[in-house]
Amino acid sequence: MSKPSAAARMGTEPLNPLLLSLAIPMMISMLVQALYNVVDSIFVSYVNEAALSAVSLAFPIQNLLIAFAVGTAVGVNAHLSKSLGEGNREEAERAAMNGLFLAVCSALGFLLFGLFGAEAFITSQTSDPLIARYGAEYLTICTVFSIGCCLQCMMEKVLVASGHSTYAMITQMVGALTNIVLDPVFIFGLFGVPRMEAAGAAIATVIGQFAGAGTAFLLNAFSNHDVSLRLRGFRPSGRTIRRIYTVGLPSIGMNAIGSVMTFGMNAILIGFSSTAVAVFGVYFKLQSFVFMPVFGLNNGMVPIVSYNYGARKPDRITGTLRLATGYAVGIMVVGFLIAQLLPGVLLGIFNASADMLSIGTVALRIISFSFLLAGVNVISSSYFQALGHGVLALGVSIIRQLVVLLPVAWLLSFAGRLDLIWLAFPVAEMVAFALCLAFRARCRKNILEPLFAEKAAAAAQAQ
Repeated sequence: MSKPSAAARMGTEPLNPLLLSLAIPMMISMLVQALYNVVDSIFVSYVNEAALSAVSLAFPIQNLLIAFAVGTAVGVNAHLSKSLGEGNREEAERAAMNGLFLAVCSALGFLLFGLFGAEAFITSQTSDPLIARYGAEYLTICTVFSIGCCLQCMMEKVLVASGHSTYAMITQMVGALTNIVLDPVFIFGLFGVPRMEAAGAAIATVIGQFAGAGTAFLLNAFSNHDVSLRLRGFRPSGRTIRRIYTVGLPSIGMNAIGSVMTFGMNAILIGFSSTAVAVFGVYFKLQSFVFMPVFGLNNGMVPIVSYNYGARKPDRITGTLRLATGYAVGIMVVGFLIAQLLPGVLLGIFNASADMLSIGTVALRIISFSFLLAGVNVISSSYFQALGHGVLALGVSIIRQLVVLLPVAWLLSFAGRLDLIWLAFPVAEMVAFALCLAFRARCRKNILEPLFAEKAAAAAQAQ
């Protein structure tokens, strides 16, 4: 008897060990990813607070880059897994190759922005010449050389979609560790390298991304036997691209909305002080330690749900959703407790001034209340995407960040009290939680119940 493929495990193995085997490597790699994002800011904070503020101002465009890279890759992940579940390997390989094509197109767009728009974007947010210089240098490098980020994300998702999450973890760790090692070298000018400060952090980041992308290509080429990448004879397929973006565009939209929200929050906070902007940037770095493991859990959940949707196995879909939700809520509770009990310790990692400690302690304690509901919301959004209904996830994200969070923060800013602005985060999460529960019920009625009925009819006919 031939050994089943790695992808076929998703339709047969017990759910809890299967989910953990796919998710834990990705959770580890996401934690390493979070670590190198945080290390960037830690090293930059020891240059000066202006450099830390500059990196925070550049974050919306960095987040937009990640939105296109990860969103397109999520679309490939879902379509590729579903195709494997249907036994359609040819379409799975077509999805992978079209995904690579789309990754290159995204990188070209950001290259043009880096050359012609990065400096204008930074100077539109600050009149401080030092912050503007740091921000323009950092953002230009990250966007001009964005091809590494786009290719790394795409090749990782191809590995995950075909059941090789351990290889994806290796890819992430190679990129992250490369960046961590090179950060102090380029930022502070060690071993004869010129001191480049914020620009050095960006150079270390893109080198790490290229290292991760190269590793991912090698692992797909030599170790992924479920999907073959063949450039010869490749032509973009409009039909496959449409299927990728059925899930991918809502995912891109969700993350792009995060960029709009961050830009808007920075505009509100800069009216109080540049330190408030730095605190907000530090919060985003710290919260990644809580959210990244849940995103890793998502990476393990999505191919299982998509595969079993294609294989018409609704009981495995619901079981996976229950397990993933339980684990995500547990992770978020731990994050909430750490933020409540140790905010000063967390901020102290970033060389925080007394003013930054005062602002940041209140911010972390208030915002972290949103963690208690965020686990359900994050898992639900990926669940909708895995079922091919990414528009539902996009709707939740739009309402949470643009319809609720930003307007509430803006209104609270008129009170003249910075601490009130942070309340917008838990308020927005409560609204998103209610929407996610309603949309989960809708998916069960419209997608899962017909599958259960189909399964019962088949069982009755077999008798």
